[in-house]
This record gives sequence, C-alpha cells and structure tokens, in this order.
Amino acid sequence: MNPYYPIFLIFIIAVIVGLVMIYVGVFIRPSKPNKSMLDVYECGVPVFGDARKRYNARFYIIAMLFVIFDVETVFLFPWAVAFNVIGIFGLIEMILFIIILVFGYFYAWKKGALEWV
Repeated sequence: MNPYYPIFLIFIIAVIVGLVMIYVGVFIRPSKPNKSMLDVYECGVPVFGDARKRYNARFYIIAMLFVIFDVETVFLFPWAVAFNVIGIFGLIEMILFIIILVFGYFYAWKKGALEWV
C-alpha cells in the first residue's frame, strides 16, 4: 500500500466534511431577509460615504513601522530564554540590536513618520 494513501484519504474526508457543513448550513439557517438585514453594517454607524476612498500613504507607513518594530522585538523572548547559554556575547549582541532599534525609532520620529496629521 502506498504510504500517501492515508494522507489522501484524510484530505478527501476533510473536503467532504467541509462541503457537507456548508450545504447543511444553507438548509438549516433561518432566512428572513429584510431591509435592515441586507443593509451594510459597520459598527452600528450608518453609511455616509463611499467605501472605496483613497487613504493617505502615512497610514501605510505607520502600519509598516508597527509591524517592523513588533517583529523585531519578538527576538527578545528567545534571547531571554537562552541567555544563560549564549552568555556575554549574546548580551552584547542584544544591546547592539536594541541600540539599532532605538536609532530606527528616533529616525522615523524625526522624519515625521509617526505623525498622524
């Protein structure tokens, strides 16, 4: 017997179960559409404009900076866990890493990338 048969069987079962759940849901769920249920819902606020408007590029810059600094600070946890193994060399490396992060933060701050206005 081919060793990939169980994987193929699990894949087929997963697809069948998914499709069955979707189609069963179509028949079980209540369907009473009215104007309020078909209206666009956004946090209870009535729609006041077009959803396809342009955003300022500053929004994307702030989002990218958040992701970059967030991902870089994730490296602090494994360093703290393995600190007794890596010793003083790891301490110096992490100090340099944090200094580079701080310089990057201040550079973005001075360039005005963190201003929302």
